[in-house]
Amino acid sequence: MKKQLKIEAFCGSFIEIIRYNKVMFIVGLLRWWYTIGWSQRARMVMNRLDGTMDYFSIGLLLRTMFSLFRQDGAGSVDGPLSVKLQAFVGRLISRVLGAMIRFTVLIMGVVTIALQALLGVLVLVLWAAIPAAPIIGFVLMTAGWVPWQF
Repeated sequence: MKKQLKIEAFCGSFIEIIRYNKVMFIVGLLRWWYTIGWSQRARMVMNRLDGTMDYFSIGLLLRTMFSLFRQDGAGSVDGPLSVKLQAFVGRLISRVLGAMIRFTVLIMGVVTIALQALLGVLVLVLWAAIPAAPIIGFVLMTAGWVPWQF
C-alpha cells in the first residue's frame, strides 16, 4: 500500500512536471517569436530592402543623371567648327538618351523600393498576428462563420 502511494505520488508529480514543461515550451516559443524571431524577420526585411536599394543605386543615378550614355563621344574633338558642332550634337543626344534611361530606372527603383517597404511592414504585422490565428479561427468557427459561404 505504501509502495503504491509512492508510485501514485511520483506519477502525480511527474504529470505535473510534464504539464509545466508543456506550458513553458509554449511560453518559450512565444518569447522567441516576439523577441528574437521578430528581430530576425525585421533584419531580413531590412537586408532585402538594402539589397534592392544597392541594386538600383538611386544616389548614383541622381549624380550621373545627365552624364553621357555609355560614355559615347567622351573624348575631346579637334578640327573644324562643323566637326565640333557634330560632336556637340552627338554628346547632347547621348546625354538626353542617358537621362531618359536613368530617369526610367530611377522611377522603377523608387516604385520597387516603396512596394518592398510596404510588403516588409505587412510581413512584420502578420508575423505578430500569426500566433493569434488559431484563437481567431476558433472564435470564428464557434460563431458559425464559414469562409466559402457569404
